[in-house]
Amino acid sequence: MNISIDNIRTWYSFDASCKGSVPQAIRSFLESNSYEDTVRNAISIGGDSDTIACMAGGVAEAYYQEIPEYITEKAKELLPVEMKEILALFYAKLDNKR
Repeated sequence: MNISIDNIRTWYSFDASCKGSVPQAIRSFLESNSYEDTVRNAISIGGDSDTIACMAGGVAEAYYQEIPEYITEKAKELLPVEMKEILALFYAKLDNKR
């Protein structure tokens, strides 16, 4: 899919299928210059933007190697205690493998 984010915004509607969300997530990343820019691109498409942003954000984190601290801190504030504990365990195991 070689269509710009600007073009996608003109016709996209909710589509939870792989072909209706994965290309849009990849395009959101390809037209970005940071993690935040990637997520903003994905959300701006509309439709199934939470799914698109999740996929695009995962690619962006792997590529840019970080999520800005103000974003992670705010996200952590919104999580229930149990999820914070799971997240801490996940990142501890991840750090041990690096």
